[in-house]
Amino acid sequence: MLKRKNIKCDLCVIGGGMAGLAAAISAAREGLQVVLMHERPVLGGNASSEIRMWVCGARGENNRETGIMEEIALENLYRNPTKSYPIWDTVLYDFVRREKNITLLLNCTCMDAEVEKGEYAYGRDTRIKSVTGYQMTTQCFYDVEALFYCDSSGDSILAPLCGAEFRIGREAKAEFGEDTVTETADSMTMGMSCMVFGRETNEEIKFIPPTWSTPLTEKDFENRNPDIYKDTENFWYLELGGNRNTIDDTEELRDDLLALAVGTWDYVKNSGKIDAGKWDVDFLGFLPGKRESRRMCGEYMITQRDISDGRVFEDEIAYGGWPLDDHFPGGFYHRGVPNTYFETPAPYSIPYRALYSKNVENLFFAGRNISMTHMAMSSIRVMATCGLLGEAVGKAAAIAVHQNIAPHDVYLGKVKELQELLMKEDCFLPSRTREISSVCSHALLTGATGVIRNGQDRAHEIYQTDEESCSCKVSAGTQISYAFPRTKVSGAHIVFCSDLNRNTLTGSVCERTHSTRANHKLSDPQLTMPATLCREFKLIGECAGDKVELMHVTDNRKRCYHVDIDRDLDRLTLVPLGSWGEDQNIPVISFDFC
Repeated sequence: MLKRKNIKCDLCVIGGGMAGLAAAISAAREGLQVVLMHERPVLGGNASSEIRMWVCGARGENNRETGIMEEIALENLYRNPTKSYPIWDTVLYDFVRREKNITLLLNCTCMDAEVEKGEYAYGRDTRIKSVTGYQMTTQCFYDVEALFYCDSSGDSILAPLCGAEFRIGREAKAEFGEDTVTETADSMTMGMSCMVFGRETNEEIKFIPPTWSTPLTEKDFENRNPDIYKDTENFWYLELGGNRNTIDDTEELRDDLLALAVGTWDYVKNSGKIDAGKWDVDFLGFLPGKRESRRMCGEYMITQRDISDGRVFEDEIAYGGWPLDDHFPGGFYHRGVPNTYFETPAPYSIPYRALYSKNVENLFFAGRNISMTHMAMSSIRVMATCGLLGEAVGKAAAIAVHQNIAPHDVYLGKVKELQELLMKEDCFLPSRTREISSVCSHALLTGATGVIRNGQDRAHEIYQTDEESCSCKVSAGTQISYAFPRTKVSGAHIVFCSDLNRNTLTGSVCERTHSTRANHKLSDPQLTMPATLCREFKLIGECAGDKVELMHVTDNRKRCYHVDIDRDLDRLTLVPLGSWGEDQNIPVISFDFC
């Protein structure tokens, strides 16, 4: 008889990709007891060292995803200047380990769920009582009883286990009036990829393909054009399975993808078309990276029309901005271009109602499996966007737990509270700005202009601001101070400039903006912290002449701080002491208090 353990918690997150990771961290920071169940030995999902897809997000100036996603990106710049995947794995692992409220179950596959049927609020008929995972390393079953569950598994494993409504495949053009070539609905999806990457060396290295390698010629690479010297080359087009079943057929597809990947490297090395004599295989992925499978049905289903028409939702909790990037189901063997690619309004609005189940009372979801059509998914699926969805779910779950309400109740009466929680944690909501307290608005400000208390935490065309007009540049040691009648100050909000467009880093746009690297050239640069980011600062409180140092941070790697203070003060002072660059004029975007 194998061991069995029971864990009770507030929120159980299934899947430790970027969405599940963010959901778990977000909820834990709000005081929830969280179980994060992940079937792999490393975190990150498609972004991990096992698969190695890039964390992409919204395109356009100043649209980089902040909150937890930017925290991770900045920590990775600090610890991982050569973009090593093993170090990237440890960065993600560290973000979970440092949260005392998270119980992490790695190598643990969610395999069953116990549900209760009944008549629940808002027409729901199912409630999840517990889920069961099997941890292969310990040969132990874990039964997890939670108040709420979040499916961030990508494949929506809880859909078949608990009966949550879902969709799979492509909708017909007429159903939602989308701009799609699909006239009749079908079960086809985007495919999956096994990556192959190389590393340049100082000596000639030969490559002998295995007998099962797929032979490829120049004709096979029409409209693909492999080039290991381009920073943007990550062989994403080595894709198969969209015209099959991306769940049922995964093992067979893995075999086909491996043969395709080594066949591609054989072409790179031995065709004579590419100067690759001194290149060696650096990575071959045996775990396929999936783009699409089941999508949950929520209170609202996002469509391509919502995205393309720039609809702004009252319950906006995140944003997207990746193009409508729909890959043809035939993948690599589709003749012609491998994908359609239509620009979207960036940023566009994503509603909270797409993040919880329409029939399971206590089920959230975050990632590429939220409630959306296939066409909408072709944009929303990218991992930085998915991370924003996870952070929103974590905050929504916290509200639901603390106030003993259902996910739909959060929409009915707590959306503004959810939005304020997200913005407080540096999540950009394009249709909203943070509210500034009356005492802060009327306080006497010295050392900076009023731009730092306008509730706008980044430069953006929505605000009609650029980097110069959205922040105050202060010299190292300059004091920015508020004076006000003695009052109880609950907290302060500080936002520094982390160079969202990464203009102060070296290398190409691809090098500067991605946290990891595909192929490694000898000439690749080492990356640094953004030169604009404040490296050291102090926060000082004062009451009747008595000063107290509330905070002193050295080697700062964060863009945003929301500092709990909870004490009587009549003055609050921020002292930036230095930046990561040579220019010691330090941009401060926001500094306010409540």
